[in-house]
Amino acid sequence: MADVDHNDRCVGCGSALKRIDGPTHKYMMSSPACFALFNRLLACEYSDSSLQMTHRLTVDTFAVQHPGRGQQRREIQSVGLHLARIYLQLNRLRSPEQANDIMLGLGKHKATLVYLEPPTVFSMTVAEVADFAGTPLHARRVTEWAAAAWKDWSAHHDYITRWTDKWMSD
Repeated sequence: MADVDHNDRCVGCGSALKRIDGPTHKYMMSSPACFALFNRLLACEYSDSSLQMTHRLTVDTFAVQHPGRGQQRREIQSVGLHLARIYLQLNRLRSPEQANDIMLGLGKHKATLVYLEPPTVFSMTVAEVADFAGTPLHARRVTEWAAAAWKDWSAHHDYITRWTDKWMSD
């Protein structure tokens, strides 16, 4: 493992990354280094139209791995909605556009979402994906990351699938 003096553990996903100064998200708690890796992926996705199909999975996966403390309503809603969109894309095989349209509808019911205790460990993080940013393996690695994150949240699959399916028909 890397030298502790030069590395921080991300408060969200647990990745050990070189300590840097920089911005973080407003409520998706992360280290600056982790947030920088996420932004590296986003920059590639925004600049390469072939990666737009992957973009929502990138956002969803980062969001569910940086859930905050669950003390703010927006943290609870973020986790629930992003887990729902991962579920729709990976398990219901909806296209990113379809999943996004459904998520926008689900947003009308976000106040009904409850706090979900995050996994204690994530099996794959942005740190294992960022080196593939912009390469031919970018989309595949993001999809693997999303699938791993979904599996890591397995204790809440029943709740998310029931909640999503209930409000999808509304």
